[in-house]
Amino acid sequence: MSPWILASGALVPPFAIAAAIGWRGRIGQRLAAYQLASSIAVILLTFLTFATDQPSLTDLALTLVLLTLPGTLLLAMFVERWL
Repeated sequence: MSPWILASGALVPPFAIAAAIGWRGRIGQRLAAYQLASSIAVILLTFLTFATDQPSLTDLALTLVLLTLPGTLLLAMFVERWL
């Protein structure tokens, strides 16, 4: 078994916790959990790129990096209306 697969498996529980908090937390916790889950997903996709030797996953990870910050800012703008 590849060390990249083991590293990817180690990132699944923190990703699941961040997703659970994003699903059930308060508004501020959801925003932070969304950002954390996005960061973990980028690292997870990068590890899977090396584990499976699929360079196209790197493109997906880079796209997620570019969309995470504007998505978080847009979400914060809409959440600000309800606070």
